[in-house]
Amino acid sequence: MSAYAENLLRALATAGHEVTLVSQYRGDRQGRAVYGGGPPPPERVPDGVRLVALESLGEQAVGDGLPADFEADIAALRDAIADVHAREPLDVLHAQYGYPPGLAVLEASDRLGVPAVVSVQGGDGHWVGTCCGTHRTAIRRVLRDVPALLIGSSSFGAEVAARHQVPAERFTVIPGATDTGLFRPLPERRPGSLGDPPVLLYHGRIDVRKGVLDLLEAVRLLRAGGRRLRLLVSGTGPDLDRLIHRARQHDLADTVEVLGPTGYHDAPAVYRKGDVFVSPTWAEGFSNTILEAMASGLPVVSTEVVGVVDCVRDGVNGLLVPPRDPDALAKAVDRMLDDAPLRHHLARTALRQVLTQWSWPVAAARICAVYEEVCAAGPRRTAPAKPPAEKSAGPSVDLSCRFRREPHLL
Repeated sequence: MSAYAENLLRALATAGHEVTLVSQYRGDRQGRAVYGGGPPPPERVPDGVRLVALESLGEQAVGDGLPADFEADIAALRDAIADVHAREPLDVLHAQYGYPPGLAVLEASDRLGVPAVVSVQGGDGHWVGTCCGTHRTAIRRVLRDVPALLIGSSSFGAEVAARHQVPAERFTVIPGATDTGLFRPLPERRPGSLGDPPVLLYHGRIDVRKGVLDLLEAVRLLRAGGRRLRLLVSGTGPDLDRLIHRARQHDLADTVEVLGPTGYHDAPAVYRKGDVFVSPTWAEGFSNTILEAMASGLPVVSTEVVGVVDCVRDGVNGLLVPPRDPDALAKAVDRMLDDAPLRHHLARTALRQVLTQWSWPVAAARICAVYEEVCAAGPRRTAPAKPPAEKSAGPSVDLSCRFRREPHLL
């Protein structure tokens, strides 16, 4: 279960809403290695939230050498929502990610006559539909037909709208948010302070598209130039083994420490180990880890890409460099470490902005307002006939799609 889902569920339950979480998870060994795996642990499901856990059996077909059957998982999720609704009627459906769960929620909405909301948050906007005709049709159906679409940033919304030929006005921009009670600076530590040697921190998905290997090269360049520092890498993902292999080579072995997977409630302690947060990502929807770092009092170095430029402004609350440019990244880190007045200013400004603009009470209030709007408008339609090209399964499914082989990259 994502931090986004956990925090939204907690906010909804605290506000007195009756909430059911229908959560699909990977239970196989490969899925656990990438996602952490397994159903949401009880301690992460807020009090008052009912949990329905579904194993993603269709996606797990890759473990048997078969293409991932996203259509089976979509059908299972859609039917589970219908079962919940039959026992206790639902007022609104909300999917995190446009595909696969967004399509399942749309189909459940059509069947049940319950209004739907879909959050487009990351790979579902950047990658889905660039891979094959099947997924292009699926994501465009969601973007066209769901009553309300939420997205984390204006830049991300513009990218998705242009790629899939939908009006940008279809999206309601609700910026990402973080738990500023959980993530906060140490009382005795001034935001922007450095240790000796200073510690760079990467925390998040270990994926080449997050720029984590670019960061290793930047650290190598800094060390070659005589800079004393350490790098902590926290998280898991599809490229963890690749990262570990590189980090153990002689030019980085005494500088880089790989912490491995870190649970959400253990993450604040990880941020307290760092002095500067580095997120060299190639693209985001809206970066939760950047917000967590800002809330923890860390100055941020990131990239000038979609989903980052909406929360990090170069020289105002962080430093930005071009993506996929280890040399530029190394120079920005050098500047951050050398310029103490700038570093303290960036950290203080970022912390203030998180508290006032990107905390969960602010985001939850905006999301609840969208719920009220779609409920007031009523259902879009009930059980429409779908054109044959939009069926969820059948011979039209493109089994050659790269995500059928590596669904964890979706």
